[in-house]
Parts: sequence; structure tokens; C-alpha cells
Amino acid sequence: MPRGSPPPRLFSFSSSSIMTTNILVAFICLIILGPSSVIIPVSAQSDITASAKSFPPFTPSDNYLVDCGSTSPTTLQGNRTFQPDQNTVKYLAYSGRDIQISGPDNNNVPSLIYLNAKIFVSEATYTFHVTNPGLHWIRLHFFPLQNNEFNLQIAKFSVSTDTLFLLKDYQMEKNKAIMKEFLVNVTTERYAIKFAPSQGSFAFVNALEFVTAPSKILDYSVPLLFPVSQKFDLSTSNFETTYRLNVGGSYLDGSNDTLGRSWLSDAPFRNNATGQVISVQPSVIQYPTAGGSPFIAPPTVYSSAVKMADSETTIPNFNISWTMDIDTSYSYLIRLHFCDIISKSLNELYFNVYINDKMAISGLDLSSLTQQLSTAFYKDFVVDSSTAFNPLSVKVSPVNDVQGFKNAILNGLEVFRMNNSLGSLDGENGVDGKNSGPSKTVAYVGFAMMFGAFVGLGATVFKWQKRPQDWQKTNSFSSWLLPLHAGDASFMTSKASLSRKSQFFSSTMGLGRYFSFAELSDATNNWDSNAIIGVGGFGNVYYGEIDDGTKVAVKRGNPQSEQGINEFHTEIQMLSKLRHRHLVSLIGYCDENTEMILVYEFMQNGPFRDHLYGKNFPPLTWKQRLEICIGSARGLHYLHTGASTAIIHRDVKTTNILLDENLVAKMADFGLSKDCLANETHVSTAVKGSFGYLDPEYFRKQQLTDKSDVYSFGVVLLEALCTRPAINPALPREQVNLAEWAMQWKRKGLLDKIIDPTLVGNINPESMKKFAEAAEKCLAEYGADRPTMGDVLWNLEYALQLQEASLQGKAEEENKVSAAPASPAIVAPTPVPTSAPSTPDNRPVSSPEQTRNPAELQTIDDHSGTAMFAQFAELNGR
Repeated sequence: MPRGSPPPRLFSFSSSSIMTTNILVAFICLIILGPSSVIIPVSAQSDITASAKSFPPFTPSDNYLVDCGSTSPTTLQGNRTFQPDQNTVKYLAYSGRDIQISGPDNNNVPSLIYLNAKIFVSEATYTFHVTNPGLHWIRLHFFPLQNNEFNLQIAKFSVSTDTLFLLKDYQMEKNKAIMKEFLVNVTTERYAIKFAPSQGSFAFVNALEFVTAPSKILDYSVPLLFPVSQKFDLSTSNFETTYRLNVGGSYLDGSNDTLGRSWLSDAPFRNNATGQVISVQPSVIQYPTAGGSPFIAPPTVYSSAVKMADSETTIPNFNISWTMDIDTSYSYLIRLHFCDIISKSLNELYFNVYINDKMAISGLDLSSLTQQLSTAFYKDFVVDSSTAFNPLSVKVSPVNDVQGFKNAILNGLEVFRMNNSLGSLDGENGVDGKNSGPSKTVAYVGFAMMFGAFVGLGATVFKWQKRPQDWQKTNSFSSWLLPLHAGDASFMTSKASLSRKSQFFSSTMGLGRYFSFAELSDATNNWDSNAIIGVGGFGNVYYGEIDDGTKVAVKRGNPQSEQGINEFHTEIQMLSKLRHRHLVSLIGYCDENTEMILVYEFMQNGPFRDHLYGKNFPPLTWKQRLEICIGSARGLHYLHTGASTAIIHRDVKTTNILLDENLVAKMADFGLSKDCLANETHVSTAVKGSFGYLDPEYFRKQQLTDKSDVYSFGVVLLEALCTRPAINPALPREQVNLAEWAMQWKRKGLLDKIIDPTLVGNINPESMKKFAEAAEKCLAEYGADRPTMGDVLWNLEYALQLQEASLQGKAEEENKVSAAPASPAIVAPTPVPTSAPSTPDNRPVSSPEQTRNPAELQTIDDHSGTAMFAQFAELNGR
């Protein structure tokens, strides 16, 4: 039985009888069980997905299939009929000798169209009438048939269109059938495909296809892999199919694809040691009705996949990888196909995707994107030639900081070469023949560099003569000696050149979008003081709106600050190479005259600190605080382990944890961050950071490690629990430092005495215990004794599970025994008179009103409660 065929019917019913039976059963259920008891299947409740069969087949408006050298039509599977020479001669313009050759049936050829060929000893052109402009497939089929007069294996020729080189000096490498596939954007009523023999050689082709492609198979605005957040316009691009892989499945010929595409098995390109093949019946595959279609890929592709070979490990620290050879002088479109055919329920699968070891997708959750299992999903990326390297690698790996099911999958992979700026998919020259060779290019570049050097030297001399009297004391970012800058007032700079500068920085340096100072002035209402949403050592942060109303945060630096200069460069260099859902995204920057400006995504709910104390925000629940701490821990864990080199944030604090509209936490402010190479245990550097969060070992030794971030994060955890600043000089001496003070209470087993009063009675004791364990381990005196961020994350996830289980159990208990109220987890506080000075054990005596003082002169209530930490034994967390 063919794969995917339905099982044989044991009984036969007419459609009308089945419908009658269904109606009768539903009517009986309605009478016996009542209307509220009738359950509608999930599949009937939603129309967000549909099977492949429900999509109408594609009928191309242009469908030219030519069997070159054949004397009769050749019909392949799928009713694709290739016409012989006598039926297609009207399309061919050729004045040379008519040479047709054929060969006997050959087991080496995959199709009958390779058993004939047409040979051209001079230039020949096929011209086809175009019914509807748009995307078209061009497929060229080659096989070196044996012939007494011509040895096809040594044929050397080029294939081009009016504007595009498809093949340049092409020659068969192996004695096997080859199909070259191109996707071109046709804009004219007639389209010519030209075969031109190289000097002293000849050209040949076995079969030729020129077929309309569905417009929906290509999204014209595709994100660049790097720099992050930038889009690439594909509307003028043409493509050559370099690789099309059916991941986890076997070879599929054109008969398995409604668009006649062939899919290779991925096995030769995959690291088999870490991947395991899995498959289901193609009939179970669904497509999103909004934007989905079998035209993207057939269900036979999505029904097979490769998953992790050993997903049962506690921390699977490996991935599945595919490597493919590419020519790095071209840009590439990468299409990744996913379909969750391994999960038993939604929200189980959560994994990362890397291209060329750069994060392409962080924490991919197919359930949130498709809303159902076994549903097709694809994602496109453009790898620019300036950032491409050979071989191209694609990797998928589990996210280790999630609990439970850990796995990663890939169902399909396509790689398309994109034409270069000369209009070529092969070779350095364009079809117009006017483009210069390498020697002329070098000469032009050398001349341009020499001219630029003279201009720069002259400008420097001019500026030297005009130098200010106090030039030796000048400490501004845009020095008077730097003549070439991006501002409107910069030397030799015009508005027209600004767009070129933007493109240069974006494509070659990966620093995000370049904004002019005028653009950002408009976005912030001319730097309106009412738009200030934050103030820091670097400068003010303004709220702004750009383009079509996109909300952004604009950080305008102080040009007189030397430290600001360094932080400015560090921030754009760090964020331009980072992509994670728990890191604030850098959208762009402005470096104009003395201005240093960074543009970020806008985080609507501001810093985490503002929701803990100092502002009049509603208090966060314990669950919300746990989720915020988990999110920021994930961001730090990615910095330490997920980037190409370990990155130490060096300024972890609650003001650098920002919250979006859904209270999702993202780490921000990377101005002090440092790279740490894989073979380095630490970075020797001057001590920088914020008091109260500073790692004491880093302070003593001036050796920065990732454990320095862990210490700072431990202080953040205590802030979330106790809702007071890390340092508060207004408090008694023993209470000034939060970390020292809280750990004293922790060691006494009385940490519950100093927690945020709003949490009393609403926090599960075991959840708080696990949370406190994590904080205490983070604050260990020596870095070697502290956990990794991955281990901290594990403990916080566990604390959240304990809290959720407690809430669920409490709700069930209240439903069962409504008359008996559940006892609180922590006994409500007993107020202490405000006149009481201080207890012998230095417990705080301030009132709740003082706790929420906007001036942040913060103390914590003294109250009674269960001594939940008195029984603490040896800590058993990570």
C-alpha cells in the first residue's frame, strides 16, 4: 500500500446514510444528556487549520515543458507532459546545425526526459510568452548521454536571460543527471533563455521548464540573520535552489510535490550521532488557513523530522546540526520548516535555532505560533554575503533552562542563492558585459582610497589650523580633529550621503539602523522634558515614536562623558550580535557630531524596581515576581552560555530589568558588559558596577567572571522578596546593605519576618524556601561556591511550580470545603507601635507607610509569623 494511503474499507456506506446517522445520534444525545452535555470535537471548534486536500491545486498560467531532442511527448507522474522538438520549435531561435541525440534506457537517470538531448554549436535562445508577470520556475535538466561525435561531459557553456546570468561557463562534473532550478521574477511579456557555448565548445540541454510559481511561496520582506531586527527586501531578487532537504525523510521527486519540486534526503548533510528520525502519516499534517499552504512544502515533508537522539538527559548539552557547502560571495535565503509531530500536548516543545552559530530563533514555541500540533510552520532568514561563511551550518538544540520535556526538531530545510548586484547567480560579470574584471576593480578601489586619503589629509590640516585654544582639554566624543562625521554639519557630508552611510553601517558593521538627529528630534517632540522616562549616568531616556507609530525608547548620551563614549560603543557592539526574547532589542543608533543616541524597543512597564518600591504601582503577586526573576535569569543564562563568546553583563540590578506590556522581563543596559573567551576563566578589568550589587571577590581581585553576575542577581532576588533598595544609607548601620542584613535573618531562620508585607499569607512556604536557597547560594563569598545561572534558573522554576501547585490545591480545597477556610501560609503580621525604637536583635521597627516611601527611605515591618526557616537543614538545591 502506498505511504499515506487510507486503510481499506470494511463496510460501505453512502454519504446520505452517514449524515442521517450522525444527526440521529446527536439528537438522541441532546435528549438524554441535555444541551450542555454535547461535546463538540476540538477540530470542529476551530477553523484555524486545514488539511492539504482542502487547498485547491495550483494551475500555472504559464506551463512550458520542453523535452529537448525528443520526437514524441513524454508524460511524467503528475500528468506533467513534456513536448518534443517539433511542437516547441516556435520558441527556439537558432541558426546552427540541428543536432539531436538519444540514448538507451539507463538506470542512472531518474526520468525519461534525460534520454534525449539537443546540442547547440552556436548561440540558441528559447523565448516564451508570459501570460502573467511574477515568479516563475526555470528548471534546466542535464545528463551527458554517450555519443560518438560529442562528449557531453566536456561541454562548456553559459545560460542567461536578458538581465540575469544563470550559469557561467558551466561544465558537467559527474556522469549523472543534474537539474538546475531557478526562481526568477519576470516583469516582461516575453522571457528569453539563452544558451551560449564557450569558445571552442558547445552547449546542450535535455529538458527545459518555464512554469509560473505561486506568488504566496515567497515573503518579500525577510529578516536578516545579522544584524538583528533588520529586514531584507526580496522584491527584486532572483534565486537558485542550492539545497532542498526533506529532513528525516527519503528523496521525493516532482510527483510528490504539487509544484514539481524535488527534495533530497538530509542524511548526507546531517550529524547522525545526535539526531533521530521520526515520521507520521502525511494525512495528519495540517496547514494554517491564514497564510499557510501546501505550496510552501507538501505534507510528506512535514510528516518526517529529525529530533534529539537522546532527549531524556537532564541537561542535553548538544544539538543536531546540518552543514552544506556554499559560495560566500553570494547572499542566501534560508527557509526552515517545522511541524510538531513529537509532542503529546501543546506547550511541550521549546528549542533554539542557530544559523552559522548565530541565534536565529530563541526559544521557538510552535504551539504559540500554530495553536495546534502537527501544523506546518516555516521561517525565512537572509544571510548576507558579508556575514556568510563556508560551510553553512544549521543547528537546533533544546532550551536547557525549561523544565520537563526537552527536545528539538527540524522537518525541512531550503537554501537559495540570491543574485549579486551585477545580476548574476554564477560568476563575477553581469550579462551586459560592461562590468569590470578583478584587475579594474582593484584599480578603481585603489584610486578611490588614494583620493580619500588626500581629502582626509587636507581636511585634517584645515581642522588643525582652525583648532580651538583649549583643544588639549577638549574631551567631547566628536573631536574637532575628526572631519568626517555623520551630522548635517559634518565636513563633506550631505543629506544624500546619510542614506548611504546608513546602508554602509547596517551591512558592514551590523550596528542596526542608523537614525539622523533630526529623525530622533521629531520622534521625541524635540526632546520634550515630559517625554523623559528614565535618567541614568549615560544620559536621559526619552519616549518616542518612529515611522508608522512604532514606540521606542531613545537614550541620549552626554557628549562630555568619556565613560559614556565607551558605554555607547560597547552597547551597540554587544546588542548587535545578541538576539533573545529576554534581552532588550537594539533598534538603531545615532552618532552625529557630539550626539550619542541609542534607540531600543519600548518597554511599557519600565524597570522592575519601580514595581517593587518607590512608585505607586500595585504590588506584584509572588507568582509575577517569580516569573520576572525567571525571565531575567534566562536572559543572563543566554549571555553566559548561548552567545558565540560568553558575555558578562557586569551591571545586573532591578533598574536594568525592564518589563514589557505583559510583564515579560528583559535585561537591558549593556554598556559595562565584557566578552569572555571560551578558554578564559576570568577577565582582568577595573571594578565597575553599582554599589550594593558588586561582587566582593571581583572587588578584591579585580577579576571579573560570570559568577559576578550571579552575585548581583542574588541581590535582585532579595529585592524582589523584601521590596527595599540594595543600599539604603538612611537605615541603621546594620540594615544599610540588603544582602548582609537579609542573610543574617536567613541564618536565624526568620527571613519571613522581613518580606514584603503584601506577600504575607499569599506565598507558599516551600516556594519561598527554595527561592531563599537560590538567593543564598548566589551570595556566596567566593565565586567557585556560587551556582551557574542555569542552576539558579532551575531553582526558580521549581519555586514557581511549588507556588502554582499551592494555588491550585488551595482553590480545589476551597471548592470542596467552602465552610472551612484554608489556613494562610504565613501568619498575618502583628503591627508594632511606631514609637518603639529597635529590638535587641536589630529587627526593623518602621511602619508599612514608611515601607512605601516614594523617597525610598525604606524599612521593613517587624511582625510575628511562623518560623518557617528554623528547620532549615543542609541546602539541597543546585
